[in-house]
Amino acid sequence: MRLADATWTDVRDADVDVAFVPVGSTEQHGPHAPLGTDTLDAVAVAEAGATTYEGAAADRDASGESAGEVAVAPPIPVGVAEEHRAFDGTMWVSPDAFRAYVREAAESLPHHGVDRVVFVNGHGGNVEALAEVARLFSRDDAHDGYAVAFTWFEAVGEHAGDMGHAGPLETALLRATAPDLVREDRVAAASEGAADRWGEWVSGVNLAHDSDAFTENGVVGDPTAGDAERGEALLDLASDALAELAAAVVERESI
Repeated sequence: MRLADATWTDVRDADVDVAFVPVGSTEQHGPHAPLGTDTLDAVAVAEAGATTYEGAAADRDASGESAGEVAVAPPIPVGVAEEHRAFDGTMWVSPDAFRAYVREAAESLPHHGVDRVVFVNGHGGNVEALAEVARLFSRDDAHDGYAVAFTWFEAVGEHAGDMGHAGPLETALLRATAPDLVREDRVAAASEGAADRWGEWVSGVNLAHDSDAFTENGVVGDPTAGDAERGEALLDLASDALAELAAAVVERESI
């Protein structure tokens, strides 16, 4: 159930087990992928994960166990992305503002009895802040809520090592879920101008605070290695992992 499409009575009458809150970013993704890539990917994984979870819940219902729905919240489209500030169109907020907004938005849900939340993240710059938000949300004595943060590209098995930025994984998932938004005529140039890895590393420390220090066109990794078939496989892996996580979150007592 998409919250933005539902009425309040739909939500009142639903048996919601858990809410998925997609969290993305509005930032450069090279010359070939849209600024909203991270948000689009987070929404795609959240919706696919909801379908997978609800299918498993229906199987449980057939065996006499309870079956519940997933409420997919509207996405949070601006995140911690100042590292891409050199590239036009990128938007960002401070980590403090991001943490406060995401936490307060999520705290609306326990008020309506939806006390299990999974933040479905599509942007690496959000990872640390979302982990803290989940901990603080779960420790809040004002409600019985419990939350965790899930980053889709960390849950795709052996593919995870190819993440990069606007590289094979993100391009593949876009080709599978939003192909009209990939500028196919620019993919070859995006690949030719891409960096091999994220950052400039010495003694385990990244010397580059901003992405333009190591990639001229904003791309890390080879987007030509991300076709739609690979994108479908990524979506299956990420949605299965998300559904498995959600089931564990629903069963777990709040802390």
